[in-house]
Amino acid sequence: MNNFGKETVKVSQELSNELIQIRRHLHQHPELSFLEHETAGYIQSCLEKWEIPYQQVGDTGIVVDIIGGKGEGTHIAVRADIDALPIEEKTGLPFASVNSGVMHACGHDGHTAILLGTVYQLDKLKEQLTGRVRCIFQPGEEADGAAEQMIQQGVLENPGVDEMYALHLWPHLPHGTIGVKYGGITASCDNFHIIVEGKGGHSARPHQAIDAIAISAQLIQTFSFLANKETNPVDPVVIHVGKIQGGVASNVVADKVTLEGTTRAVSPDTRRRIKDRLIQLTESVVASFGAKAKVIYTDGHPPVINNDETTKAVEEAARELYGEQVVCQLKDPSMGADDFGAFAEKVPSSYFRLGIRQEETACYDLHHPQFQFDERIIPIGVEVFTWIVLRRLQKGV
Repeated sequence: MNNFGKETVKVSQELSNELIQIRRHLHQHPELSFLEHETAGYIQSCLEKWEIPYQQVGDTGIVVDIIGGKGEGTHIAVRADIDALPIEEKTGLPFASVNSGVMHACGHDGHTAILLGTVYQLDKLKEQLTGRVRCIFQPGEEADGAAEQMIQQGVLENPGVDEMYALHLWPHLPHGTIGVKYGGITASCDNFHIIVEGKGGHSARPHQAIDAIAISAQLIQTFSFLANKETNPVDPVVIHVGKIQGGVASNVVADKVTLEGTTRAVSPDTRRRIKDRLIQLTESVVASFGAKAKVIYTDGHPPVINNDETTKAVEEAARELYGEQVVCQLKDPSMGADDFGAFAEKVPSSYFRLGIRQEETACYDLHHPQFQFDERIIPIGVEVFTWIVLRRLQKGV
């Protein structure tokens, strides 16, 4: 049984105003992945002002442990990402980025403010809780390996974490909507770099050369076959070549071409199969034309696979706070990626969407130079996170 009423998690106007100012400061001073030194310092200053202890993890990661005063219980982690993107801001906001070419275009400033608000709320209630909440301010989400680095640095240990939660602002859902999905919600994101080495020559005598450009064109068609004909059509896969370089003149047969691209999959098994087949097909197709191939395949973010129990906890918490109408069952996974998947591989987790679309105003997608959001979403995020935790940590839950 719950020992708290819903009014317990209501964000006061005073706290809401403070969190908005925090978000605006973060937005105005964005920093790229693994360079979030001022950001981390500012987060620390907020925690120090509230007299809440914290630990620094690595160069710019921060962890806050809120220990319940009623003894042992579930150990929960909540994560927010703190880094920005290499984008020139074009919002025209009075608190727009002062760092040229760097912008919070993915809502991480909002995520950070939401988690700070959650820390503040839970710290006030800690004596009435069992167990522990570990609030993780994670750097480098937009880069490769940041979540995995924090795991290696022990953020899921001492003591071990039983379950974990994260949210992402989402311009594809109405403002205040909570989007939940059981199972896969985001895709993996792996990268490949292929070097095709043929034999140069004159275009007038192509039979004396081995055309690396023509072979590369064949490879791209083969990748399309792999994605569309070797994969179950209800199991989403993306194989995309985003960069190709080769050739020196219109009448010269290119001796070398490089291709760079990404693969994405929601199923871990499909992810592994796509990697193996892409390497195998590249080598066999290129060899069949008498050329050589070098494949550099880099494993990136795993898919985020939501656990049923923790996702049900998100859904029930949102419904209890705001009613049935705010909960949206997401039909399809996003083929975008989030390194929260590294946490979800280790701990039962749920990653959910917090809608920010408003019909009366323009709503730009993530990573757009005009991306922005109505800051009234911040207290909603705080209340949802806090209520999820309270439902899981109270005595008797």
